Amino acid sequence: MTVQTPSEPRGIAFGWIHTIYLAIPLFQPLFDPVSDGWDWAIAIGIAVLGGVLYFVSLLRVDLARWYSAVPLTVLAVATMPLNAGASVLLVYAASAAGRVENRANAIRWFIGLTILLLGMSVVIPAPLPWRLFSIIPSLLFIWVIGLVCIEEAERAREASELRLRNARIEHLATITERERIARDLHDLLGHSLTAVVMRAQLIGADPSRAVTEAAEIERTARDALAEVRNALSGWRQASLEREVETARGALASADVELVVRRETDLVLIGSTEHELALALREAVTNVARHARARTCHIGIHCADDELRLVIADDGVGGKSREGNGLTGIRERVTALGGRMDRTTSAGTIVTIAVPLAVAV
Repeated sequence: MTVQTPSEPRGIAFGWIHTIYLAIPLFQPLFDPVSDGWDWAIAIGIAVLGGVLYFVSLLRVDLARWYSAVPLTVLAVATMPLNAGASVLLVYAASAAGRVENRANAIRWFIGLTILLLGMSVVIPAPLPWRLFSIIPSLLFIWVIGLVCIEEAERAREASELRLRNARIEHLATITERERIARDLHDLLGHSLTAVVMRAQLIGADPSRAVTEAAEIERTARDALAEVRNALSGWRQASLEREVETARGALASADVELVVRRETDLVLIGSTEHELALALREAVTNVARHARARTCHIGIHCADDELRLVIADDGVGGKSREGNGLTGIRERVTALGGRMDRTTSAGTIVTIAVPLAVAV
């Protein structure tokens, strides 16, 4: 398995320093009194070609195995019988393998390079003890440099994965916030605009109520504008008590009597009360717009380790499909670890239940 890690410009620039060790093949013709031009050409060729292959592993990690580690190993095997310093190429091969492979595969590479170097030691053109001086540093640095490259590659991969996770979290947070604002705006404007439409219809049906209803329309519109601004700022905190009173006025405009039963000693957590209040607003809006009911009952009580908000009407009921409003209620309640049930056999009953642990 090949593990790719993006190269960093700083790492590439710093990599130039490591090419200094490619001067080792030049030591043989430099200190060999019988060396000739061919020996120098071979040594320079090893250094130049080794440097090119090494930089492939820095510039293109995805190509490091087949265009750097493997060619460096082949070049070392081909030139070590001619130049003992070519053993350093196996260190660069270990460096490339450490960058591109996962830890297990990289260790296998190091073992293989170690065995290969020990096997090639018999053909190195240098007498003892100089032959040992040619292979022992390379044997040591195959592991030292290789393990360092593994650690650097793993840190780079972890940093890349962390950046990716953070980007995903930011993306999900953005989507969640957009959905929250969309739900809030729907709940706010749906209720307020329904009240405005109903009061406008009352003016058309009974012009004598024009002054009163116009004043209520203005108040509702101003309240809606303020709530929209607060919602966009994330400052709004709805309360059940306020929503019950607002529901009473909205239902009265539709000639629906409101009956409220609530346990008086309930003190709810602010965030939970906020979500339940918006759910109540949407449910009451549905009653006012669609139910054609005469009476609406709102109940707030505790039962079976749950806080239950029940909105029931004696309207037409029916098996109508859930709209955006009810879907928004369900999403709000689910986020609190609760549930929403809706029955429409005789009128409509919407039951919202959340665990007491998140409610009080």
